[in-house]
Amino acid sequence: MKLISTITTLIALSFTFSVNASDLAKEKRWADSIEDTLMDGEIIWLNDGKNEFLSIMTEAEEDQQRAAIIMHGTGIHPDWKQVISPLRIGLTEHGWHTLSIQMPILPNDAEYPEYAPLYVEVAPRINAAIKQLKADGIKKIVLIGHSQGSAMATYYLSKNKANVLGFVGIGMPDLHDDVRMMPSESLKKITTPVLDIYASDDLKSVLDNSEKRMAAAEKAGNQHYAQLVIKNAGHFFEGKDDELLRWVADWMGRLDQ
Repeated sequence: MKLISTITTLIALSFTFSVNASDLAKEKRWADSIEDTLMDGEIIWLNDGKNEFLSIMTEAEEDQQRAAIIMHGTGIHPDWKQVISPLRIGLTEHGWHTLSIQMPILPNDAEYPEYAPLYVEVAPRINAAIKQLKADGIKKIVLIGHSQGSAMATYYLSKNKANVLGFVGIGMPDLHDDVRMMPSESLKKITTPVLDIYASDDLKSVLDNSEKRMAAAEKAGNQHYAQLVIKNAGHFFEGKDDELLRWVADWMGRLDQ
């Protein structure tokens, strides 16, 4: 009986670990798809200390030794056609290399609360991306996150003293009442310059918390926090790629003056 109990416990622990970690099989499927279709940029495999994960390096037309690390939203990948790909390619025309990285993901039917345990995997991935850029001679780095990617990035910045110029949070939602998934809480601890940019027709969780995010930045004493609304746009900025790129590139350019 004791042996059976021990085996049962081990199986339970194994199951708990598996559901609280990124879906590596899904990551591989995304990676295979990207490898077959990538038109711009170069695939670079990074290591977070436990696993390799895919990233896409896209070089700027003019090397100014600066780069943006781009983080996608829930369950998708580093070349997603909405928001992510337009920025990772478009910013290269403004003198920024881009490194778009695969964030931890879960199966399509996962609920937001199930993502909370994955936030422990965020810092190792962002740190691996920063390490890669530094090895490539990049001296100035900005973080960019969209949707849950922005929640992950704010949590990272609230817990780590990262040597980055600034952070662009696009469509920052409070996803769950777990503080790890609440930019309106993480921003209370961030003094790095922040551009909080969202759409006039964004998700309810983005719009309803816009004042909380601003108040959080004030509480942190962040004098370099700015909030911007793009009119007549939705969470994925359909038809507004150029406007989104223009605002992001302009803000990032002023950081590097």
